[in-house]
Amino acid sequence: MHAKLKIIVSMVAFGTISIFVRNISLSSGEIALFRAIVAAMVILIYKGLTGNKLPLSGMKKDLPILFISGVAMGFNWILLFEAYKYTSVSIATLSYYFAPVIVMVLSPILFKEKLTIKQVVCFFMSTIGLIMIIGIGGIDRSSANLIGIVFGLGAAVLYASVVLLNKFVKNVSGIDKTLIQFFAAIIVLIPYVLTTSGINIGSLDLVGIANLLILGSIHTGVCYCLYFSSLKDLKGQEVSILSYIDPLVAIIISVAILGEPISLLQLIGGMMILGFTLLNEIEIKINIKKLLTKYFIQLKY
Repeated sequence: MHAKLKIIVSMVAFGTISIFVRNISLSSGEIALFRAIVAAMVILIYKGLTGNKLPLSGMKKDLPILFISGVAMGFNWILLFEAYKYTSVSIATLSYYFAPVIVMVLSPILFKEKLTIKQVVCFFMSTIGLIMIIGIGGIDRSSANLIGIVFGLGAAVLYASVVLLNKFVKNVSGIDKTLIQFFAAIIVLIPYVLTTSGINIGSLDLVGIANLLILGSIHTGVCYCLYFSSLKDLKGQEVSILSYIDPLVAIIISVAILGEPISLLQLIGGMMILGFTLLNEIEIKINIKKLLTKYFIQLKY
């Protein structure tokens, strides 16, 4: 229960990220940069307090992959924050959660995994859900809304690439992976921000600074520590199920707190994406023989 509570707390926090991002009047690139800087500092403090050193000598072979995935993580944040600017949080989040579907499709190609009938069905139904979100019939298909969805899907592609790249890393713990990825993101985002928006953190008021510190320390640093420290005590299926708290909280905040519109058809499409990607991750075992035996016994009596 202690491990589950850690996951639940981190997922609920992840679902509220949009509120804090919208209160920071900086470019998406600069928000992502300072998010990574603050989070890396928090994780370094955590590792120092727990006495866990960063085993750089043991991860030399994995450093190139970790660096690339860190770059993808940084730009994934930028695209997601841009999606929040153009469309509602719920639509941006649901577009972003198409990432597991991308992983599902690419895994058989990259890792020679067998593609099952269940995976094909889940991919097909999730894609229909995405089409419903993008807009059919009378659903809002304004240019801003579509741009937001494109940014959300772009973030999903980058997040899926982080997940797939991490599968190649075998000998590095989750929190060490994340710390190296944060460093990689910082290294790449510094020149990116300098050549695009520039550094404007000095223009933030106290509210903006507070939101940026909360985003970097709590939502990223603390919650990543909670998340990765709980993985060793939970089954993969339990983690997958609890991870869906994040988008559900984001949708509730979008509709109930921010007052953003979402049509019934878009909501159904979102639930199809979440539902079928979750179904793909859940292992369902049915003992047909046992069920038939029980059925015929009931008929007999």
